[in-house]
Amino acid sequence: MFRHILHIHIPAFSIAVEQACRPELRDRPVVVVPPHSERALILSVSSEARNEGIYKGMPITKALKFCPDLTVLPPNPDLIKKASQGLNRIAAQYTPLWEPFRPGHLYLDVTGTKRLWGRAKDTAGRLRQEIRAHLQLTGAVGVAGNKMVSSIASRIIRSEGVIDVDHGQEPSFMAPLKVDILPGIGHVRRKILLEELNISLVREIASMDMGTLTLLFGRQALVIHQRALGIDPTPVYPPRIRPTVAEEITLSKDENDDHKLLGILYGLLEKCAHRLRDRSSFPRKAGLLLRYTDQVEIIRQFKLPSPSFWDFDLYKHLEEVFFKVCRRRVRIRFLRVWFQDFLPVNPQLSLFTEGAFDTEKMPRITQALDRIREKHGHEVIKYGRMVHGARRRAKETVNHRP
Repeated sequence: MFRHILHIHIPAFSIAVEQACRPELRDRPVVVVPPHSERALILSVSSEARNEGIYKGMPITKALKFCPDLTVLPPNPDLIKKASQGLNRIAAQYTPLWEPFRPGHLYLDVTGTKRLWGRAKDTAGRLRQEIRAHLQLTGAVGVAGNKMVSSIASRIIRSEGVIDVDHGQEPSFMAPLKVDILPGIGHVRRKILLEELNISLVREIASMDMGTLTLLFGRQALVIHQRALGIDPTPVYPPRIRPTVAEEITLSKDENDDHKLLGILYGLLEKCAHRLRDRSSFPRKAGLLLRYTDQVEIIRQFKLPSPSFWDFDLYKHLEEVFFKVCRRRVRIRFLRVWFQDFLPVNPQLSLFTEGAFDTEKMPRITQALDRIREKHGHEVIKYGRMVHGARRRAKETVNHRP
């Protein structure tokens, strides 16, 4: 059976969501830029700003010279999350096989739904109308037999609408496109292909023999050749429902001071641990995400050596992972901490625990702090010892970032 894959593409999603909520921003040049930094790089660009010569990654000072009337907005992750959830709810009505790729990008496998929704192209049109009616968001939808071609189709369409690539027409659809549209080519390989081999179109990659492709792409040669022919066997992965306790923060000012970052990290951990105690669950896995000023992300997931929901037990593992991964000389903008894979709390106490006094005293202190925070707010009381501990650990770290 032929697959029918849809790819929803809402350009400049963060700006489109802001314009849906604020009509005065429509038809205006708008960009999203991190606040409190004159050298910040643009994260998202509206079509009106793009027409003024502004592009993603341009310094905001340069962009304002190009377009003094430019509207500059800070990132709004809460609004983006809410809009993404609305988009997911609409997609879930059409098929159980839907995969969120990134905000504003969504794959749907509508294979076998013809009797319910009609042809895949008709489903795409109906989906666009529903997104516009409920979320006031417009975009393009690519329809094809696989994820890659549907994604490319949704990106190259000249206007907002639907483009359908018939089964068997994938090679002819891909042939006239630029080589850098192929996943896995990248800027460096594109430059080599153009400057050394004078190759700029996908059809030229498709016509090359495997020996030459292997010299250029190594182990990826066969995959690149298949992509040039419009072949992509990757399935649509539905989102896994996994209970998670998580906290995240977008810093008001990008930071590279270990002492301050560890204090922020501990604050996130305190909130997670409080929620874990409320649900009486021990996590077996934890994770840490760091996002830098240049949008590079580092993600680490790890197993916890012993089950616990106490701050003082969990923090030492997160601190260790932090110093292992945080080694770039770039400021950090965003942090996220999460815990998964829960076990119910065992009420049986251990008879042979070392340091029994501390293991009884620290939980009592933490529970007392929980009661104070529940009554007066989380920020009313903090651990002063964590500030000194973070400063000491930061001084001991060899790899300092400026």
